[in-house]
Amino acid sequence: MRTWQAYALTDLAQVASELIPVALAHSSIWLFRGQMGAGKTTLVKEITRQLGVTGHVQSPTFALVNEYARANDSDIYHFDLYRLKNAQEALDIGIEDYLDSGKICLIEWPEQAEELWNIPHVEFDITPIDENTRSLTLHEHH
Repeated sequence: MRTWQAYALTDLAQVASELIPVALAHSSIWLFRGQMGAGKTTLVKEITRQLGVTGHVQSPTFALVNEYARANDSDIYHFDLYRLKNAQEALDIGIEDYLDSGKICLIEWPEQAEELWNIPHVEFDITPIDENTRSLTLHEHH
């Protein structure tokens, strides 16, 4: 577990640059937890930027999954499970194929499909401290 206490949003690039190698060393499946407005999508945008995505990154709230291309031909999948009612709906969209792809899967609102996460993954817990400050904890799950 690694925690970044009270980082300002202006420090997000530095925080992302520190957490990316830790997460990559453990798993390609990254879960982002936090209340609405905590900064999950903001963190995902910075991570994808640092991982070489040059296109527009936005939360796939209605599409459920966005695919982002990188120069090295290793795509990144970005999920927003907020609208799902249960894990079966995630299975119905073929989430297992994405998770088994070996490509980086960034998943917001994993709580909506909790029973799927009995596989190795990393978890980012984001807690707002105030309007411009966050606390972030990274957990590795084997």
